[in-house]
Amino acid sequence: MCASKVADGQQRGWIVPIGGAEEKENSPAILRRFVALAGGDSADIVVIPTASQLASTGPRYERIFSELGAERVTALDFDTRRDCDEPGRIARLQQASGVFFTGGNQLRLTTLLGGTPVAKAIRVLNAAGVPVAGTSAGASFISEHMIAFGDEGSTPIAGSVRLAPGLGLTNRFIIDQHFRQRDRLGRLLTALAYNPFAVGIGLDEDTAAFIAPDNTVHVEGSGGITVVDAAEVQFSSMAEIAEGQPVCLLGVKLHILSRGATFNLHTRQADAGTLKPGKD
Repeated sequence: MCASKVADGQQRGWIVPIGGAEEKENSPAILRRFVALAGGDSADIVVIPTASQLASTGPRYERIFSELGAERVTALDFDTRRDCDEPGRIARLQQASGVFFTGGNQLRLTTLLGGTPVAKAIRVLNAAGVPVAGTSAGASFISEHMIAFGDEGSTPIAGSVRLAPGLGLTNRFIIDQHFRQRDRLGRLLTALAYNPFAVGIGLDEDTAAFIAPDNTVHVEGSGGITVVDAAEVQFSSMAEIAEGQPVCLLGVKLHILSRGATFNLHTRQADAGTLKPGKD
């Protein structure tokens, strides 16, 4: 799935993958910033809780975003692919100034939404300037290349990761979430060993990558973001080894970003940003 074309003179909306377990009650900096991007007190947010099988997920985010000042919040669940063809649901989605995917199981998102009018409508909205966010499974689903599942651990292992097509807002990165907490460096490296075109973004819990229309990653939240850049890999043994064997990768760049640092997905340059001495 490819991103919708941005019209001349316009900018696409922000893309906001969140590493899961974001602060929701005491100091919800990530969710508050998303509401601001969606219009602040005039925000009209559609929450898509399809990844979750808990009936309470949609209403919970409705309450949270309303308490953060959004004017209107609607949870639209899609339990079948037939739901994705309903004109009323699509019309409601097209009114949104922000779209938010909850956590759960990312394969529920791909199997239920993939290739439907709902997925197309969200890509069109983002190309027209509407911010789209997702937490945990919702974060993984946002990009064109999605980690469907994989083994934990710090070493890349051949065959330990399975990729699937995601929503397709961008093809510039692959997301992994709950990154440090679930020891997922190895599976992100494995995903990039298959094809080093994309940048790997590993999101700690309560941490988000706010990706601007100019493809600059801004960090928000209490944790870190691990950026894995395999564009200049000098050697990969992926094509020569058997499944289950460790992968040899030479020349991988790795950056650890915290709040205030940035990374440009186009130039592949990291910057300490406000963390530099003398910066506020």
